[in-house]
Parts: sequence; C-alpha cells; structure tokens
Amino acid sequence: MTNGPVYVYTPKSLLVAYLLWFFLGVLGIHHFYLGKIGRGLLYLFTAGVFGIGLLVDLFTLPSQTRTVNAQRAVGIR
Repeated sequence: MTNGPVYVYTPKSLLVAYLLWFFLGVLGIHHFYLGKIGRGLLYLFTAGVFGIGLLVDLFTLPSQTRTVNAQRAVGIR
C-alpha cells in the first residue's frame, strides 16, 4: 500500500536552458522552462530586467539548473 502517487521527473537540461536563454532570454522563456514562473514573468515584462538579468543568468544558469533538478528529485517542485 502506497501513500499516494509516485511521480518520476526527468531532469531539466542545461543545454536546453542555455539555448532558450540565447534565443528567447529577453522573454524569460528559460525561467519558465525551469519552472520559475514569477521570474519568467518579471523577465517578460522588463526585457530581462533591462538586460542585466540576462548577463547574470549567463553565469548562474548551471547553478539554477542544478538547484531545480535537486528540488525535483526530492519532490519539492
């Protein structure tokens, strides 16, 4: 007997996140891909926080992807 449904999540790809960042980053699509809806909306309405957020994401996207994958592995997201 189980306590509920068991979900298996596939990890988010860093390559896909960087491709989305490169081509659609100003719209925040890479944040929507990672499940960060609030941040995605912020980027969408501010053109990537006026470009500064895109530059920050260039260096922090690997860490963001690892964090999201770790959270998904334990069932947080």
